[in-house]
Amino acid sequence: MTSAPTADTDVPDLAPRRRVVLASASPARLGLLRQAGLVPEVVVSGVDEDALHAEDPGELALVLAEAKAAAVAAREAAAGALVVGCDSVLDLDGRALGKPSGAEDAAARWRAMRGRTGVLRTGHCVVDTRTGGRVSETASTAVHFGEPTDAEISAYVATGEPLHVAGAFTLDGRSAPFVERIEGDHGNVIGLSLPLLRRLFARLDVSITDLWADAD
Repeated sequence: MTSAPTADTDVPDLAPRRRVVLASASPARLGLLRQAGLVPEVVVSGVDEDALHAEDPGELALVLAEAKAAAVAAREAAAGALVVGCDSVLDLDGRALGKPSGAEDAAARWRAMRGRTGVLRTGHCVVDTRTGGRVSETASTAVHFGEPTDAEISAYVATGEPLHVAGAFTLDGRSAPFVERIEGDHGNVIGLSLPLLRRLFARLDVSITDLWADAD
């Protein structure tokens, strides 16, 4: 007589989905991760961005991303999780432009950017707090700006939107009509390159498909 199968043979041994922690308060980055099927938790790093420096914009973006990821990875709330840190700066003539200091600064930047091309550089860092592994890289996307009038710039600055985004612009907001085209990853300009993130996870032996909300 054949014995009934045990509970261990009836139920597949599925590992729980890894937690993903986003070390950023950016709703745009959170939205990109959710659209990609992930369910990230948000833990703001509290890193003083003005205290960090680097020789060029790409390096600065990476330094900021690494600092944010490391700060959150050291917290008990991130134990066992994959911590994702990102930071973006606009490279215009070799100068790193983060969030403008105020409305006047935002308007001046737009007058300087119109009709020109800048490069949006986003540093990405992933820390696996389970293994201690850390990988990082910067993604770059060329942005060709249109030529908004002074009146259009004033109206845009008055919305307050450019005060909260690197380079004083974003592709998922009211400044989108002022950007003629981009060369590279659209998501990177919004705040996070999903293709690069997938490659970083892979370097830590984590498949992004195992992090999908329906993977378990």
